[in-house]
Amino acid sequence: MGVLGMQVKMEILRILRNPYFVFWSLFMPILFYFIFTKIVNTGAADQSQWQAHYLMSMASFSVMGSAIMTLGIRMVQERTQGWSTFVRITPLSGSVYFFAKMSGQMVIHILSIIVIFIAGALINSVSLSLMAWIGSGLWLLIASLPFLGLGILVGTMKRVDTAAGVSNVVYMLLAITGGLWFPMDILPHFIQAIGKWLPAYNFGNGAWAIVEGKTPNLSNILILTAYLILFMIISNYIRKKQEAV
Repeated sequence: MGVLGMQVKMEILRILRNPYFVFWSLFMPILFYFIFTKIVNTGAADQSQWQAHYLMSMASFSVMGSAIMTLGIRMVQERTQGWSTFVRITPLSGSVYFFAKMSGQMVIHILSIIVIFIAGALINSVSLSLMAWIGSGLWLLIASLPFLGLGILVGTMKRVDTAAGVSNVVYMLLAITGGLWFPMDILPHFIQAIGKWLPAYNFGNGAWAIVEGKTPNLSNILILTAYLILFMIISNYIRKKQEAV
């Protein structure tokens, strides 16, 4: 447990020192939240409801970006720099190394959620019940697992620049088509039809439901679970092929 705890601590410190994490997972979501709730007139009839809704969108955007970009790019960097090979000849087992990486990422997600929630309370005095805060936070944490799976899939790429480019494009497309930047009902109908089957929308929709006093739809849970399984199967297949070469 001492080795695991130390490895988790190292993973957390490495993420916090990563400019990608600070910019995409903290600065950008808070900046977007400020712009679209304080500067841009969205025409929302109920401003307090819109501010809570968009807060969940930006929290989803933050956690999703951390999982896809921070984790995936870091895994490619470690492999290309020989760090993964070096770990194999140390007393640190591969399972402990991997578990520490996932645990460290989940701790970072908790930090991101708390920071975004505090920003919402400070910028717009967003006021939710204790159960809504806790429920939405837990949903954002647990439902982020498919994006960790996507991050692991990005981590199987051979080049850092390729992983960075692909993860950026995927991240932006998921955010837009998932209704995280703009409400789904103002997007073109064909994007709405596609977006509702993508993980970003189902991720955000669960949090939106909770702040409205509802529960996430069963379809949100099933679709996110299916994506998690799909990403893990594909990444495991690619990793085994790479090890066999």
